[in-house]
Amino acid sequence: MFQMSSRINTLLLAALVAASSVRAQTNPLWHEEKVKNFLPHMTWPEVQDLLTRTDMVIIPVASLEEHGPQAPIGTDFLSGVEEAKLIAQKTDVLVAPILLPGISPYHMEFPGTITISHDTAQRVYFEAVQSLIHHGFRRILFVNAHTGNQYLTAYVADRINQETPAIALELHTATQGGQAGGPSTRATPLPFDRHAGVGETSSAMYLIPSLVDLSKAGKNDLTLPDHLNRALPQVNLGDRVASQVFLAEALKPKDTGKHTSTREMTATGVWSERDTREATAGRGRAATDSFVNAAVAFIEKWKAIRPLAPLAERQQR
Repeated sequence: MFQMSSRINTLLLAALVAASSVRAQTNPLWHEEKVKNFLPHMTWPEVQDLLTRTDMVIIPVASLEEHGPQAPIGTDFLSGVEEAKLIAQKTDVLVAPILLPGISPYHMEFPGTITISHDTAQRVYFEAVQSLIHHGFRRILFVNAHTGNQYLTAYVADRINQETPAIALELHTATQGGQAGGPSTRATPLPFDRHAGVGETSSAMYLIPSLVDLSKAGKNDLTLPDHLNRALPQVNLGDRVASQVFLAEALKPKDTGKHTSTREMTATGVWSERDTREATAGRGRAATDSFVNAAVAFIEKWKAIRPLAPLAERQQR
């Protein structure tokens, strides 16, 4: 018995030494684990196998832009990808991130923000989707992770629907019954809380927790043009007209002369009346779970309405 125990201990020690040796010979910064249905982690045979079970692909449409002193510049890209990955664990769908930057010219006064033109972005997304269509994907689900990309996403989706055999839509809009998800009039006002505010910081705390530093969060003062400041109480009540007009003018590049670039409205880059120290991972999880569950339900129903066509048929040239 003693000899057997000694032999087991020797084998365990050898295994630990071997594992340590392997780690010493590989990138010490690499901590990522393979995620199911995540295109950058997959081999081509795995994609080929997935195509026999689904023709759906989720494409996050994101940005690289400032998110205040408490959240990373990659918040939109990283959070959008993580949401998509969570969906793909519950229903077979490919997750294919295409671009990190998006349409963010109004954040350019804050170092680190990267913005690209609408023309560049739409061409890259459309051409990437053409590659996926070539392989047999036929249903394209965009997840718009940055509000500033909404018109870009709608344009690319329409091009896909009008010019290719595929069908495209934006998943947030789809799960809200085809509505744009704008506010509705309410009896009591809610504090204004948008870009890098309590809501977005909470989601980041749940989805990418190691990258959020809440010790750098705090109160935020907004400086709005007088007419927008006068409209803000109606926006906080959820008035649709006031909200649409407000958002059409606010968060625009400095050179438009509207005085609504992020730096002109807030010194911190946080577009919110709230103290971002109110953010919690629990709130972020609730918001994420709500979207993920609604997205999975939508995808499953679409699969039932339109069953998967044979791969050979989808790959016909």
